[in-house]
Amino acid sequence: MPRFIHPTAVIDEGALIGEGTRIWHFSHILPGTVIGSGCTLGQNVMAGPDVKIGNHCKIQNNVSLYNGVELEDYVFCGPSMVFTNIPNPRCEFPQSGAQHNRRTLVRRGASIGANATLVCGVTVGRYAFIGAGAVVASDVPDYGLMLGVPARQAGWMSRHGARLPDPDAEGVRHCPLSGWRYLEQPAGTLRCLDWPEDQPLNPNASTSAGVNRA
Repeated sequence: MPRFIHPTAVIDEGALIGEGTRIWHFSHILPGTVIGSGCTLGQNVMAGPDVKIGNHCKIQNNVSLYNGVELEDYVFCGPSMVFTNIPNPRCEFPQSGAQHNRRTLVRRGASIGANATLVCGVTVGRYAFIGAGAVVASDVPDYGLMLGVPARQAGWMSRHGARLPDPDAEGVRHCPLSGWRYLEQPAGTLRCLDWPEDQPLNPNASTSAGVNRA
C-alpha cells in the first residue's frame, strides 16, 4: 500500500515515512523524524524533530510528539493525549536543545487513552493500558492498567485488550477474549504463558491462535 499524505499536511525535509502510512489534515512532521510503515496519523498531529515512531502505530487527532518521545510498534495514542519532554519548563529561562529533554518510551502494543498525560522520562511497558485522562508520572509495567490522577495501577490488561480477571487456584489469569494465560511474577510483573511478549503475531491468524497450549 502506498503512502498517503493529505495536501494540508506539512512534511519537512529530512523526515522519513514508511510505506502504507497515512497522514491526515493539518499534521506537521519535523526534520529527522522517522515513521514506520502502516501507521495512521490523524488530524493536527505534530511529530518531531527527531521523533521515532514504529510500525502500525495509530495516533489520533491533536497529539504532539516532541523530541525525546519514541513509540515502538503497534502503539495507540488516543485523541488529545499529551506527551511532554522538559520536566520544569520556564519561558523566562528557556531550555532549548535536546540536552534538556527527558526520553519517553512507549513500548510495543501499549495503548494511551484520550486526554491522558505522560510526564516526560517514563517508560510505558508492552501492552500496558493508560486510561482516559490519567496522568502518568512513573514507569508502567508490561500489561499494567493505569487509572486516575496521579495514575495508579488498577489491574492488568491482556495483549488482546481485555481486563484480566482474578487469578485461578494456580495463580493464572485467563484473557476473556483469547483464553491466553498470564502469570504474575514475584517481582510484580506479568508474563504471557502462550506467546512471547516480543514476538509478533501472525497477521492472518485469529485471536484464538495458540490458545490454551498446555
